[in-house]
Amino acid sequence: MKTLMILTMMAALAGCATIDGVGQDISGGARTVQSWF
Repeated sequence: MKTLMILTMMAALAGCATIDGVGQDISGGARTVQSWF
C-alpha cells in the first residue's frame, strides 16, 4: 500500500513539470490522501 502511494505521488509530480504546477499537484495529492482516511 505504501509503495502504491509513493508511485502515485511520483506519477503525479512527473505529470506536471512546471514549478507552479508541482505546488498545486502536491496540495491536490495531500487533499486526495487525506480524503482516503
